[in-house]
Amino acid sequence: MSTFIGEDISAMFQGLAKCFHHIYASLDIVAIRCALELHIPDVINNHDGPITLSQIARGINSSSLNFDGLSHLMMFLVKRQIFDQVHQPEIEEPLYTLNPCSKWLIQNPKTTIAPYVMMVTNSSLRLLLENLSKCIAEGGTTAMKAFGVDFWSFLSVNPHVNDIFNEGMACGTRITMDALMSKYRFDGLKGTLVDVGGGLGAAINDIVTAYPHIKGINFDLPQVISTAPTYVGVTHVGGDMFKAIPPADSIFMKSVLHDWSDSDCVQILKKCRDSIPGKTGKIIIVDTILHRGGDDVFEYTRIAHDLMMFSLFENGKERTEVEWKKILNEAGFYRYNVIQIPAIESIIEVYSD
Repeated sequence: MSTFIGEDISAMFQGLAKCFHHIYASLDIVAIRCALELHIPDVINNHDGPITLSQIARGINSSSLNFDGLSHLMMFLVKRQIFDQVHQPEIEEPLYTLNPCSKWLIQNPKTTIAPYVMMVTNSSLRLLLENLSKCIAEGGTTAMKAFGVDFWSFLSVNPHVNDIFNEGMACGTRITMDALMSKYRFDGLKGTLVDVGGGLGAAINDIVTAYPHIKGINFDLPQVISTAPTYVGVTHVGGDMFKAIPPADSIFMKSVLHDWSDSDCVQILKKCRDSIPGKTGKIIIVDTILHRGGDDVFEYTRIAHDLMMFSLFENGKERTEVEWKKILNEAGFYRYNVIQIPAIESIIEVYSD
């Protein structure tokens, strides 16, 4: 290859292969969505043991099924390690089974990530990323480039997309809360716990249900909490966290601060400080901590989230621990503790003393 004179030709071909791998990576999520729409994970899960392609086809129950197309799809998904393929001596056809990846795609309301898949493959939301280069070259957000309004305004006038987004976010919250509740205990808290930016109240309900001695407040914008369901032990309060936060003994805040600039975060944290006791108050932040160069299994996802936050919000970003310490100190908090949980996010305990 005369184009690469002086280059390691083997390394260049490996680089080409990696380029093609990334170019066609967009098919991964499309194929996963296809499998969900055809209910393939549930068809396999409902079968007693490994299943043939013919049995999967019968489980899909379509009178005009393209069997050859199903074969191509399963070959791709096995190659991408979404499903496993096994062989048994007495059966000529290959057999398919679930693996630890595809088990997350089963329609189990407590563990499925199917709503998250439907969110990231939504055509309107994917259109945002097509404007990433403009966002970098010209400034602004992908939502402004694509729709002429900020992200939240776009959702407010597109209820169908808003529902898909909320279902995807709720799915992520369930997974994070399961991880959090398995590793972190709230029994040391007393009195009132306010969830700042708590959305429809699912997270604070999980906490209060497990620890009924805590009085829960779900705090978010009035238009958000107006549709929140009733939970025993939880009071919904509407307001603006930049103006005032309801008085409480402790504060819980999940996946809120990564939407905002450092200066905005400092302002929010100061409002949190104003609402909790000066000596015994605590803020429990559940958010992403970047480990640049780290090899944690979730680190790629954290970096992807960082790019997504930047594209969606004017100053959104994920932060390293050093960056977290900076905004905490600027808000008047000098003591904190990081707790790792089996999730994309970590817990940052912040003390008011």
